[in-house]
Amino acid sequence: MLEYASYALVLLALGAYVLLDGYDLGIGILSLFDRSDQRRKEYNELIATAWDANESWIILAGVALWAGLPGVYATVLPGVYLPLVVMLLAIVLRGTAIELQSAAPGYRRGWGLVFGLASLVATVCQGLVGGAVLSGLPHRDGVFTGGTWDWLTPYSVLCALGLVAVHLLAGAAWLQDKTTGTAHDRAGRLGRPLLLVVAAAGLVLGFGLHVADPQHLRFDQPLRATLFGLAVAVAVVCVAIAWYGFGRRPDWRPFVAVAGTEAAGLLALIAATAPVVVPPDLTVHAAASPHGSQLFLLIGVGGCMPVVLAYNIYAWWVFRGKFAQPPAPTEAADPSGTTAAKRPAAPAPAVSDGPWAAVVARRVLLTLLAVAVAAVAQDIFGGVRVWIGPAGVAVFSVSALALWIRSDRRSAAVGDFNPQAAEK
Repeated sequence: MLEYASYALVLLALGAYVLLDGYDLGIGILSLFDRSDQRRKEYNELIATAWDANESWIILAGVALWAGLPGVYATVLPGVYLPLVVMLLAIVLRGTAIELQSAAPGYRRGWGLVFGLASLVATVCQGLVGGAVLSGLPHRDGVFTGGTWDWLTPYSVLCALGLVAVHLLAGAAWLQDKTTGTAHDRAGRLGRPLLLVVAAAGLVLGFGLHVADPQHLRFDQPLRATLFGLAVAVAVVCVAIAWYGFGRRPDWRPFVAVAGTEAAGLLALIAATAPVVVPPDLTVHAAASPHGSQLFLLIGVGGCMPVVLAYNIYAWWVFRGKFAQPPAPTEAADPSGTTAAKRPAAPAPAVSDGPWAAVVARRVLLTLLAVAVAAVAQDIFGGVRVWIGPAGVAVFSVSALALWIRSDRRSAAVGDFNPQAAEK
């Protein structure tokens, strides 16, 4: 029975990641469609308070999967190398953009674009991975037997689009709860259309799973059908609450309802597929590690989860309430020696990141080149590993370092690393 406890830990960590980092990713995607630099800066500052704690859950999920269900790890990982590597690179770029944007004076459009695009890419890759697993990866005796592109199926593409819609909805709900002014009003207006999109995606993915899943879901079993029906009913109630809550007070209600919808959807998926983890026939029992590893996992990872959760709760408590830009000094003395009346500080001007097309192109090309080198070095395309050896890796590393140094020297020359010089 310990294997089912490990399975529960994996599901708990994945669910927490979708709930917590989902609104982070959704806000990043929403920033791509917002024309106001001031609102984009607000979005970034909202995420900067807790994004690292939110992403800790995916690390716990990976550790729990590796130690508790190594059969799943060995089957899934080789089958989804490409989207998984791209997702990890996007998460790294996204974290870098968040921190550098937060530290910069004003709004840096280049880092803002990286933040938004990386959020979109990470979400799409996560949806592709989830859809590929649900569609069934070819395997035999716990070993992946498929090809390089077996993760790309019609159902995985639909899952990617559906996950983008879910994260956008969670991001809009979080913005209504944490912002004021135009950002708050805009989030309230976006909520209901996004709810309709998510509801449609849920119906398509739900009925599509019965076709895409090769294990042939058995809803004729009373317990399975009852649990699935209860989860769907809870999701419908939460959708109705969110529909009523968007654009109305209290502002926290839509986010709580959206979180309830996501949790209910995950429980419905588990009720429909368990105990099979990788269709059509890899079950929890078949993929589990030995008893000693299971016990060590429950103590180690199970003990870490309350600590990570406590960190999340502490961050929410510290940054509770509505977001507000830090006040700037506004007092000035007039010639008579009295202090002038306080005036609202003007928003910091957006700081240029250089010719934006060249900056974006350079970052995108470097990222794609890194992905290509990693993919070829790992031989995920099959039979092309000979294209790059130690010399090729060395050349790529030296070239990337030279470009990094050149970019930093150029930024230093224009005062990007000196806020006072940048303001002048």
